[in-house]
Amino acid sequence: MAEKLGVYICEGCDIGKSLNVDELVDYAKKSKLANITPVVKKCPVLCSPEGKAEIEADIAASGLDGVVLCACSPRVKWDIFQFGGVQVERVNLREHCVWSFEDDPKLPGQLPLIAKDYVRMGMMRLSKSRVPAPELPETHQTIMVLGGGFTGLNAALEAAKLGRDVVIVERSGALGGKAATMYKSFPLSAPFNKAEDTGITGLIEAVNANPKIKVLLNAELKSLHGAPGLYTATVNDQPLEIGAVVLATGWVPGDKSFLAPMGYGSIKNVVTASEFEAMVKQGEIKRPSDGKAPASVAILTDVRLCTKTVEEAPEAACAEGEAVAAPAAEAAPAEAEVNPYPDKESAKHLAYSSEITSLVALKHAGYVREKLPNALAYVLYDHMMVPGINERYYKAAQDEAGIMLSKATITGVKADADGGVIISAKDTLLGPDVEIKADLVVLPTAVVPTTAHEPTMNFEYRQGPGFPDLEVFDGFADSNYVCFPYETRRTGVYAAGCVRQPMTMATAREDAAGAVLKAVQCISSANRGVAVHPRSGDLSYPVFNFQRCTQCKRCTEECPFGALDDDEKGTPKPNPTRCRRCGTCMGACPERVISFDTYNVDQIGSTIKEVYVPDDMVAGGPRVIVLCCENDAYPALDMAAFRGKKWSPFVRFVPVRCLGSVNAIWVADAISKGVDGVILLGCKYGLDYQCHFVKGSELCSRRKVNIAESLGRLGVEAERVEQYEVSIDEYDKVPEIIDRFMSEVITKFGPNPFKGY
Repeated sequence: MAEKLGVYICEGCDIGKSLNVDELVDYAKKSKLANITPVVKKCPVLCSPEGKAEIEADIAASGLDGVVLCACSPRVKWDIFQFGGVQVERVNLREHCVWSFEDDPKLPGQLPLIAKDYVRMGMMRLSKSRVPAPELPETHQTIMVLGGGFTGLNAALEAAKLGRDVVIVERSGALGGKAATMYKSFPLSAPFNKAEDTGITGLIEAVNANPKIKVLLNAELKSLHGAPGLYTATVNDQPLEIGAVVLATGWVPGDKSFLAPMGYGSIKNVVTASEFEAMVKQGEIKRPSDGKAPASVAILTDVRLCTKTVEEAPEAACAEGEAVAAPAAEAAPAEAEVNPYPDKESAKHLAYSSEITSLVALKHAGYVREKLPNALAYVLYDHMMVPGINERYYKAAQDEAGIMLSKATITGVKADADGGVIISAKDTLLGPDVEIKADLVVLPTAVVPTTAHEPTMNFEYRQGPGFPDLEVFDGFADSNYVCFPYETRRTGVYAAGCVRQPMTMATAREDAAGAVLKAVQCISSANRGVAVHPRSGDLSYPVFNFQRCTQCKRCTEECPFGALDDDEKGTPKPNPTRCRRCGTCMGACPERVISFDTYNVDQIGSTIKEVYVPDDMVAGGPRVIVLCCENDAYPALDMAAFRGKKWSPFVRFVPVRCLGSVNAIWVADAISKGVDGVILLGCKYGLDYQCHFVKGSELCSRRKVNIAESLGRLGVEAERVEQYEVSIDEYDKVPEIIDRFMSEVITKFGPNPFKGY
């Protein structure tokens, strides 16, 4: 624990104008922690060179092992306030006190009380913290790349450039993947107006010639055991020591039976984009029915068959006969018959068009003009999406005389007597209702990630061999973090290319580099004993008091990243380098046997107890504790204050790593102390979740049910504890949330019945 604290109160940024700083200094000197606080000072501008120099001088002279900086938000100037191994606690007097204070005319004079509470809370919080002593394992440096296609080859070369040894594990007998089966790619370089060679041959040659890269063909990852920096990968029964993994296993085509409403399977001259690509790769375009070259080819970007009008049935329009419309495939895969979905319902999550669909249609139209100069190509699209530089590719197609592009809602596809195909469409650029006859029709192929139907990684984790909850993300291995691409739910494994999300080859090339950088960062972090995103650089890690552990398994089951296994006795087995330091395990533990050196149950509980709660709510005002997530809620509060938003002077904010880390005892402590209400302010959850730790807010919501039951047994209204969702950009809603809680809960139910005890 911190044994010598220095407390410094800044007078800048309106703090000195709004507060009696001298009074705050005297107050801190007389606190119950005065015995471990030899230095208490004020400073005109704490972040100035003079202010920092004064702190450094006091650290040297007084042997301080912790400093409490009462100034601005901890989210700003963090790079200035670093003092080697000395712990730092930031007390937010600017945003959460002075700038956001809204005086209550009935109970004036609350601002000094707010400031004193926060100073006292900060001192207590730091006194319950200690400098972490992380494990520093000898880590493996090799990066394993799963998949030897376009993305995997680029990833391997990028890793080798960084001096890393690389092992490519390719399931087939040759490198190249889907790109090797393609005729051409979308534009990969300037002037970005025509299809070009994929470059896959050159990539294969570069990989085979690189001494840092080892290629394993006809190889399969049987299991991945251990943790980042310490993995043992078993490939074809051969153990390999691995530091991190780049997952680049790509995609397989979707179930073609979903294309039946558009004539696939019943009309011979209706083919998929993958089949058309293979046809061109083999050297010619011909109709499956008779082998003749088509005089016209219709390329559709959307396969929703609209069989009813809005006037007939508004709610059912374009629903009957609906099929899959998905990102179209560039490749002509050998695995075209793979069906990753056991039933049709499970594939309806692919019902969308995309940039890939549009670009494939443009590319295939270009194939028609290249191979059959006298033929006509129709591109009928629901939405033409060509963002960024690809707009040039679209304009080049518009300028091509043999290509006709039109927005269209397809209402029917039927065979003509002569073997042609008649496409019925409405709302086109040619008129409200038209029929177009083509000799060949090309339908988009769904991109289905390999992770959608098989574990791929074969983790030897307690939580199972695959990535959890991938159905939420259409089977793609991206963890769907708003801010963290390449991340998966398994630390040390970074996804790139179409296994992460549908993308062009140009994007996949960049993706490969990004995933490699993540993998290198992960190994480097493991070497130093620190966490990776989102708490990058965090030295703390969960510490278990196994003597009190009841083996209830809640921590192992609820960990979002599978950081906990079981030992031979069934006791939780930590894997520190898998851990993201969210504290979900700590919040899950009913026995409170899990803690972090810098964040623990006692620390936050003691901090809450430092809030002054008047015995008489009428005379002194109510008190509400807001446990706010540091990733979205806390920044939203700061942003609201920056924009002049105000809120009740009776709330006190306590930042937490994630709502998933909130232990029920904190709420119990607050209520038993006489606090009138508790707000749990965190990220959005559900299908549109924004939680940096995936399920924190959702887990907290589940635990709140148990909290409500406990409050009911105590005779306290469950409504006094409420959870709200807020994203970082919804700062304007924060004052509304607080005001609504104060009026609808605190005013309605009155003082906490435990007040005064």
